[in-house]
Amino acid sequence: MTADEPAAELDARYSSPGARPGAWAEAQELLTGAELYWLSTVRPDGRPHVTPLIGVWWQDALHFSTGPEERKARNLAGNPEVVLMTGTNAWSAGTDVVVEGRAERVTDEDRLVRLARAWEEKYGPVWHFGVADGAFVGSLDNRAHVFAVSPRTVFAFGKGDPFTQTRWRFA
Repeated sequence: MTADEPAAELDARYSSPGARPGAWAEAQELLTGAELYWLSTVRPDGRPHVTPLIGVWWQDALHFSTGPEERKARNLAGNPEVVLMTGTNAWSAGTDVVVEGRAERVTDEDRLVRLARAWEEKYGPVWHFGVADGAFVGSLDNRAHVFAVSPRTVFAFGKGDPFTQTRWRFA
């Protein structure tokens, strides 16, 4: 662990005997390489809303985009607390990663340009965005707000031999 890394805590209640906590570098690798994430937001009436989306782990935050009129954007306007997840649907292999934090809208043009580049590098030219007025702009002039989630807490659930549950807390 370096000075910049959060301390890993293993929850022995949900881990195999003798298991060790996961490494933060491995969790970041999974967040960087994931093709799909699941976003959980809260509707105005308190009901949960979960949807799959693509995103980019960049500069220690998970970024995603959504149209300003989409359900998730409307939910975020009232409650920016979110959970983002990625992993596998297997029981005995792989690792699931859960990021808890607050979604903050990104409007800085230079940052959006770099994020648009990162989206295209990760997902290919079909996900090419321009940037205007603090948003991504698609080929049909459709706009998407971009959000960054800096983790407050991250969990990694290692599945198989050994099973592990690791938690990292952030300032």
